[in-house]
Amino acid sequence: MSNKTNNIKLTSDINENIDIIKSIFNDNESIIYKNFQSAAENSIKFCVIFSKNLCDIKSILENILKPIMLAKLGNEIPPETRIDYILDKIVFTCDNNKFRDSDVCTNDILNGHAVLLLEGCIEAISISSELIRERTISEPESNKVTRGPKEGFTESMETNIALIQQRIHSSNLKIKYRTLGVQTKTKICIIYMENLASEKILIELEHRIGSIDIDGILDSHYIEELITDAPLSIFNTTGYTDRPDIVSAKLLEGRIALISDGSPDVLTLPFLFLENFQSNEDYYKEFSSASFYRILRYLAFIFTTCTPAIYLSMVTYHQELIPYSLLVSIIASRDSVPLPTIVELILMLFIFELIIEASRRLPSNTSQTVSIVGALVLGEAAVSARFISAPIIIITAITGTASFLLPSIGGPIIFIRVINLVFASFLGLYGFIFSISILTIYILSLRSFGVPYTLGLSTFNRYDIQDTIITVPWWHMKYRPRIIAAKNFIRQRNHKRSVFKR
Repeated sequence: MSNKTNNIKLTSDINENIDIIKSIFNDNESIIYKNFQSAAENSIKFCVIFSKNLCDIKSILENILKPIMLAKLGNEIPPETRIDYILDKIVFTCDNNKFRDSDVCTNDILNGHAVLLLEGCIEAISISSELIRERTISEPESNKVTRGPKEGFTESMETNIALIQQRIHSSNLKIKYRTLGVQTKTKICIIYMENLASEKILIELEHRIGSIDIDGILDSHYIEELITDAPLSIFNTTGYTDRPDIVSAKLLEGRIALISDGSPDVLTLPFLFLENFQSNEDYYKEFSSASFYRILRYLAFIFTTCTPAIYLSMVTYHQELIPYSLLVSIIASRDSVPLPTIVELILMLFIFELIIEASRRLPSNTSQTVSIVGALVLGEAAVSARFISAPIIIITAITGTASFLLPSIGGPIIFIRVINLVFASFLGLYGFIFSISILTIYILSLRSFGVPYTLGLSTFNRYDIQDTIITVPWWHMKYRPRIIAAKNFIRQRNHKRSVFKR
């Protein structure tokens, strides 16, 4: 395809219009030009142009070519009314539009539309005839649940929108389309609840999207990096998920969703730190057990980020804090081990992450076996060879296992763990406390589209903390997050629970 960008107006000469489009799609043999006429003796000349790789050819034959060729469309139909006559009485399609610019023609053909040219008309018709290629709707592999919906998003934007609309039947659900990417011209969609979402956040999002000028958008992560508040931050200030029930729940809290065509991951914003510890399954089970597992995730975050640094600090600088019998056992296990404790920890944590990353690239039926066997074999061999002490294996196992509970924050966990280790290696527990203080201040300074990143964790309002460290019964969650759902923070009115009595 040529790199011409001049927008040319179509004329009333059909052959000239065909030449204009051919000059644009020069050397592109996937574009089909089909000239045909109707059954009338003095038939109007037609030409349908489409991409054989993007369009449903059967749909074009049944809905465009066949109806026009069977109809008697002669020159007696005035040129100024021909297009309306075709749209109103001939073609069997719903998604149609008229245009005159060659740029519109180019974009529509590349988006899987068929373009119909008519003799004597200065306008053409764009008819939707996309060939749908998409995988079936199934449960996401990365986010399985034991209770709750089993549907996941696909790479089709329209399918993903439909999955959300099937859950929210409200006229307040607004859908806005945009196009990004100079070369890819990727369609994106902004979805929000008009009666809940903050107008300021929506305006800011549209401003950031409007300022994007990039050659191509191939996944929603491209947009995430370009609109995030802190592009260099180790924490995500824009959420993502591949489950429609999660997106629907966030929309009902006043958040905004962003869908990119070709990506199964939908962005949600604003995104808060505490959302890393929430699971959609928390809302599908009894609140007490859901609260227990949520607390377990917070404890797992502490274990996986702090355990190596605390062990290093106590073994290296604060041995008086370790019980005597345990200290003797640790010293005995380190006998004849040549490496310092800090090197042991960094080396084993690195090997652990290496095994986990390798298992992700293997087929699912062998990845778990390889990761478990690899960890056991390497650990046992390292201890037997006196290359690594046994307590380091235990610390690595605790650290790695705890990280599995928080897959959405895996990257930041590694950075925090390493920073804590570095500070602890210089100053012991004092360095560890200093590292935690810096991290806390940094998290408190973050914003997500103007909303404090730690909203719900840095307040003591009983309505703002009702769904944070623990989850409460639905009949108690009367309010939405006040800053996010700026227009209406009342989730439900006073709920009177009836009790059956004999």
